[in-house]
Amino acid sequence: MAALEPAIDDLEHLGAQELIAEAAARYPRLAVACSFQKEASAILDMVVRAAPAARVFTLDTGALFPETRDAWRTLEEHYDIAIEGVRGEQLDRQWERDPDRCCELRKVRPLRETLAGADAWIAGLRREQSPERADTPKLDWDRKHELWKLNPLADWTEADVWRYIAANDVPYHQLHDRGYASIGCWPCTQPGDGREGRWNGLDKVECGIHVA
Repeated sequence: MAALEPAIDDLEHLGAQELIAEAAARYPRLAVACSFQKEASAILDMVVRAAPAARVFTLDTGALFPETRDAWRTLEEHYDIAIEGVRGEQLDRQWERDPDRCCELRKVRPLRETLAGADAWIAGLRREQSPERADTPKLDWDRKHELWKLNPLADWTEADVWRYIAANDVPYHQLHDRGYASIGCWPCTQPGDGREGRWNGLDKVECGIHVA
């Protein structure tokens, strides 16, 4: 079944799990991007309840923290699911020569290829994370990939995420307890609040997968 034609569709009034359930009902080919950060853990907990048939995948960049791979195994075991690893071209230490090209090959292209067979996808963006994400809608037409994109936690605060994790006994990434509010690839991520630890020292705030 093809995705519905893009149109104004306001689902802002729905809670996160309600939105995921609505997406599962509307879009048979629903994909969930899992980064293993705290937002992804909360979303995954809702997905296994409300959209168990969804395809869950992660962008395996080849430069993940060991703790990220630990979180990957832990979540698979906890929910008895398989999280698909999607890999793009991985040139040796390309992040040192051209960080933008590195993100393009390891994240942007493999995401585009993965979403080519989907009707809609779910991501973990929150408006509170950065000025660039302040206007993030819960449901939007993703022009770059030509399908619907859902951000169930768009209106959640960081405290909301942690409350959900604690209340539902959700496994989460160990590096969050060591000062990493946002976690990407190890060469480009340092401890920091919000997204300030991402691409530290570079004129870069997004990898490109959430940029139209």
